[in-house]
This record gives sequence, structure tokens and C-alpha cells, in this order.
Amino acid sequence: MFDFDNLREIWSTMKKNRLRTFLTGFSVAWGIFMLIILLSAGNGLSNGIAYNFRDMAENTVTCFPRYTTLPYKGFQPNRRIEFTEKDIHAIQRNHPEVGLISPVNYLSDTLSYHDEYMTVDMRAVYPDYASIIYLPIHAGNGRFINEADLAQRRKVIVITPRMSGVLFRDSIRPLGQYVRVGSLMFQVVGIYQDDNKGLDAPAYIPFTTGQMLFDNGYRVRQIRFTLQGVDTEKASEAFEERFRKRMARHHRFDPEDKNAIGLWNTGNEFRMWQGMTGSIALFIWIIGIGTLMAGIVGVSNIMLITVRERTREFGIRKAIGAKPSSILRLIIVESVLVTAVFGYIGMMSGIGLTELINYFMEMAQTASPGGGNSEENLSIFRNPTVNLNIALSATGLLVVAGVLAGYFPARKAVKIPAIEAIRTE
Repeated sequence: MFDFDNLREIWSTMKKNRLRTFLTGFSVAWGIFMLIILLSAGNGLSNGIAYNFRDMAENTVTCFPRYTTLPYKGFQPNRRIEFTEKDIHAIQRNHPEVGLISPVNYLSDTLSYHDEYMTVDMRAVYPDYASIIYLPIHAGNGRFINEADLAQRRKVIVITPRMSGVLFRDSIRPLGQYVRVGSLMFQVVGIYQDDNKGLDAPAYIPFTTGQMLFDNGYRVRQIRFTLQGVDTEKASEAFEERFRKRMARHHRFDPEDKNAIGLWNTGNEFRMWQGMTGSIALFIWIIGIGTLMAGIVGVSNIMLITVRERTREFGIRKAIGAKPSSILRLIIVESVLVTAVFGYIGMMSGIGLTELINYFMEMAQTASPGGGNSEENLSIFRNPTVNLNIALSATGLLVVAGVLAGYFPARKAVKIPAIEAIRTE
């Protein structure tokens, strides 16, 4: 049986060979530490990109009118393209790939309640818009624009928590209250969650109301929609080509005139970033595994030297009656102790450093000037931490490698007859 005398003996051996013990442990700790740092950097990059796309569906297309640059069938260049609500129905009818869709009109005006007022940007949209860009409204905070608001051209508005705090303070419940937009009264029906708490976060009103009151009853300044089943760059390019041709036929401009309408497809950017982060993650894993293998080789070499140095000791032990299994057990336990303890130190150092970096990054974002402006919050590096299971698995792998590195040469050494082992220098 293994007892505390064996542990004291192992401790005595480790103290006697401090340099060897340190080098073995350092190989283990450094391999784990570097693997965690590299994987955390890869996760930070991936999380940053995912955060930047958090406010919209992965495959969202934004279409907006511009000016023609080519003559077409008697029409001169530099002609302004105008979108109307008919384009919405045509897009839905001609493109089965289109899922959610909403026109968007922009306006800016003074929003006031009694003596409190502020200048805000507003968006006139369809109900689908909340799902296209992920506008969450928590329970108890009302609702977003609905179909009845559109059909009846209701003067209702959805605001942000910041607008609510400025206009109503803390003593008045905003829902159901009427606020003045310019010279018109709008009822507050919802408060959507704005994670950025940005100064530029807009309020939302029904598209039909905004179009009737502010856009001469017909104009559409932007169309935003999601795509379904368009999952590759080739499919995306094919869709954009079809889309441009049909819009060109409807608005009478040259299909080759890329400037006539603007298209921004987040799916292309998302796939590009995914490919980039995938390649970086693969590169990091290769470097990380290489670092881990270097640690394993270091442990193996040091354990091999250790066994060779102790061959004479093994012979003496056998000569006085020690069983080969007890000698093997001492070597294995010593390997486990060194690799496990230093592996734990390397793992905790790596996790601690990444958590510390993450803490300071979060503090910096919280304290950033401008109240968390959405543009300032764009980041390609966020939450650089590593999965604990990966760290534990890597540590366990190094412990097993250390055990095997000590076991095989030790097994070979204990098979040498005692008299020959004692003669070994």
C-alpha cells in the first residue's frame, strides 16, 4: 500500500533535485499557460465579431436608392431613383428567398413631455423591423409597432430607456402617456432595450404614419429584409444579380449601373469574418498544440534523464528487497505530483490573466466617453476567455504524458538485474 512514508520519500527526492523538478514543472506550466492564452485570444476575436453582428440577422440586406450614372432608354444619367411601398410588395412577390421585410424612413424632431424635451432620431418602420435588427422589449415594457398601427395610421411611438428617463424621470410610468413630436401628439406604447445606451438610439413609429406625416405619402428611403437559404457567397451574388435586374426593370435604369441602387448584404461580411476567424482559430490551435507538444517532449526528456540517474538507486532498492512494482509506483506518483501541481499552476495563471484582461476591458467599455455610443462600442476583440473544459483537458493530457514518460523508462530500468543496476554510474 502507498503511505505517507512514500510521499516523504518523494518530497525528499524532489528537494534533492530542485533544478530537475523545476524544469519538469516549468515545461508543464508553460505549455498549459501558452495554450490558454492563445485560445483565449482566438475566442476574444470570435466573440468580438459576433458582438458586432448582434443587432441584426446574419443574412440581412439593406437596399437604398441612389443616382444613376449610365443613360438608359432615353433617360439621362444622374437621375434620382425613388422607392415606394410598391417596391416592398414587388420584392416579396418576385423573390421567395426574402423573409422578413420592412421599409425604413428617417426623420429627426423634438420629443417633449410637459417641460422636458430632447431632440431624437426616429424611424418609421413595419413590425418586422424589430426581428430584423433584434429590438428586444422585456415583459412589462409594452410592445413594438403592430399591424393595427399600420392599418389605422396610429400615432404611437416606441422609445428607449434613456428617452424615458429624460422625459418622465422616475415618478411617471411612460406607457400610455402622450408625448409631443414636433406639433403632433404620439402615445408611448413600448420601451425597447438598448444595450449600448447610446445617444443615437432612435425611437420608432408606424411606417404608414411617418410616411403620411413626414414623407409626402409615398416615399421610401430604405428597404431592409432578411434572406432565407442564401448561405453561400455564390448564392448571394446570384440573388443580388436577380434583384438588381428586377429593380432596374421596375425603375428603368441600366442593370449594369451598380450606382443606381445601393445594396449592403451583412451575410457577405458575416461569412467573410467567419472564414477569417475560422482560419485564425485553426492557426491558433496548431500553435497551441505545438506548444503543448513541446511541453510534453520537455517532460519526457527530463523524466528519461531522471530514470537514468536513478538506475543505481533502483538496483539498491531491489537488492534490499523492494519489489519492482513499488519502484514503478514511486516514479509514477512523482510524475503525477509534478505535472499535476505545475499544470494546475499554469492553468490558473492562464485563466487568471485572461479573466483580468477581460475585467479591465469591460471596465474600459463601461467607462468609455459618449455614453456607450454604438460606433465606439464596435470591437473585434471581446471577452477573451477560454472554456474551462479545454483547460482541464489540456492539463490532464500533460499529466498523462508525464506519467507515461516516467513509466516506460522506469519499467525498463527495474528489469535490469540488481547487481548490474548497482554497477551503473
